[in-house]
Amino acid sequence: MIVSQKVVDAMNAQIQSEFGASTQYIAIAVYFDEEGLPDLAEFFYQQSVEERMHAMKFVQFLLETGAKPIIPGLPDMRNEFASASDAVQFALEQEMKVTNQINNLVRIAKEENDFTSHNFLQWFVDEQVEEVDSMTTLLQTIKHAGSSLLLVEDYVRRTVAARAAAAGGGE
Repeated sequence: MIVSQKVVDAMNAQIQSEFGASTQYIAIAVYFDEEGLPDLAEFFYQQSVEERMHAMKFVQFLLETGAKPIIPGLPDMRNEFASASDAVQFALEQEMKVTNQINNLVRIAKEENDFTSHNFLQWFVDEQVEEVDSMTTLLQTIKHAGSSLLLVEDYVRRTVAARAAAAGGGE
């Protein structure tokens, strides 16, 4: 194994967090689906896919470095939200929590002189900046839109389309 055992343990905890975030985003997407807001729902379904991909990056990294990934059970998810703002505020809080976890992983890797893991984690550091910014902007948009969530739907539709085009996915 070429990574520190402390880092392996912390990454295994992060795998649970990422799979948990993926599942939580499905619960948020379902809330928006039930509210008749398909673009917000799709946004969160896509966030779920991204979080699963993050978990799988950790799984693959551990396998490639000779460590054993542990696939955990998940805690109960929050399924009830008072409003769109409440759902997105919760998502933002979750992203802030993940940011702190990633920062802690980087700290552990540095303390352990585990440069392989440190380099791997830099992608996640950058990704968390994007994730927090995305949720912050969505929450601000919801607050500015007030009771007109159809404006938010339009914003999300345009934002998702722009991201897909930038990624080469068209649409």
